[in-house]
Amino acid sequence: PLWKLCVPSLQAVTNICTYLPHNTIVMCMILWRELPPICSDVRQKQRISIDTLPPEVKAPFPSEPVIPLRTKTIKEFQEDMDRATTSGDWRDVRDFYLTTFDSFLEINAAFKREANAPFNTIEDSGVNSKFLNAVYDALLCTPQDIQKSVLKGIINSLLREWKGPRTKDDLRAYFILVQNPQYSSTSTYVIYAHLLRQIAGLSEADHHFLVHWFKKLSPRRFRQLVERFLHFISTRLLPAPPDELPPLTRCSWWIPAATKVLALFNAANSISTPPIMSFTDFYNITLDHIDIMEQYRTWQSHGNSNKQPIIFCQPSSINTVQSLVNKVSRRQRVDMNLLFLNIKVRRAQLLSDSLDELSRKRADLKKKLKVTFVGEAGLDMGGLTKEWFLLLVRQIFHIDYGMFTYLKDSRCHWFSSWKCDNYSEFQLVGTVSFHS
Repeated sequence: PLWKLCVPSLQAVTNICTYLPHNTIVMCMILWRELPPICSDVRQKQRISIDTLPPEVKAPFPSEPVIPLRTKTIKEFQEDMDRATTSGDWRDVRDFYLTTFDSFLEINAAFKREANAPFNTIEDSGVNSKFLNAVYDALLCTPQDIQKSVLKGIINSLLREWKGPRTKDDLRAYFILVQNPQYSSTSTYVIYAHLLRQIAGLSEADHHFLVHWFKKLSPRRFRQLVERFLHFISTRLLPAPPDELPPLTRCSWWIPAATKVLALFNAANSISTPPIMSFTDFYNITLDHIDIMEQYRTWQSHGNSNKQPIIFCQPSSINTVQSLVNKVSRRQRVDMNLLFLNIKVRRAQLLSDSLDELSRKRADLKKKLKVTFVGEAGLDMGGLTKEWFLLLVRQIFHIDYGMFTYLKDSRCHWFSSWKCDNYSEFQLVGTVSFHS
């Protein structure tokens, strides 16, 4: 019997009793008091580890939590909503929302297509999108106490103490929560900010999953989320009434967190064919009113202070800058070429090489241009780029090349009719114009 084992300490008894029925625990503790004391030499000889116990007395390790089974369908939910709207009795709807958003486990139970299926691939989030959209579309039409209960449940979920890496069910819960339409209101921005900070703090592998799941959203909902991020950033950036938002000094992390999550949506948009929305729709016009040089000087004056101000840079450079900062902090060699759009061209094949290089490096098009001519020693301090630009423009607009026709009356160049089938070269012209 288990109680006859020579247990070396009361702590060991506690560890074993964790997995025993109540009546067995009581018997063990009674017999423990009746056992004679064990001297130190006997204690060492008779010490038994959990690994040497026979299989019948080994306690199983606790398994992953099993997601409860929820069977409510879209039709049943909509019937509950119609009935509540007509009768004014919201109890069934209130119970549904209260339970659904109580924890990450319940969120998966409600919206996962199969409760305990893994769904651990980037191709399928496993979320019942139609049901989720129906629940969120109806949420803003419910009484205020129901909406507050949803926010309270989200707070409790986000405050949970995390230990170890996130599971795919946790990622699924973040994927679901970030779509909540309640975050359009500034009164929910504190909760929204904490959600964004947790998503921004996930591992690179977790971000990889979320990017591929985000690109599966419908274009309308994808655009709504991007616009919500931009509005959140703009609202936090501009002065706010004291009773509406916390002081900026206490929440300077809000904008960096939102920007990192927005970068995930930008990545999802970039890998979609065709893109879900134009890259210009990620532009935040509020930043036009920011004095970037003043922010740079402020950042310099702070030095190594923990109270770093909010610094804005080109969206395409965010990950690059973070990578460089991490390398510097680890005293690793930094490759400054990461900050530039580096292209190598042959003078004899200037146009084709330029087109190939710029096509391959589309992700770096917003970076500063640096040109190297193959087989020629030289450091581009601006002169090589200027020479490349002049040679390229001269070749593109040359009448023998045939891309453009010169109109003497208007003294302008216009598109050549027989060359319009090769749009990649015209795209090159637009790219060059952007960098000019």
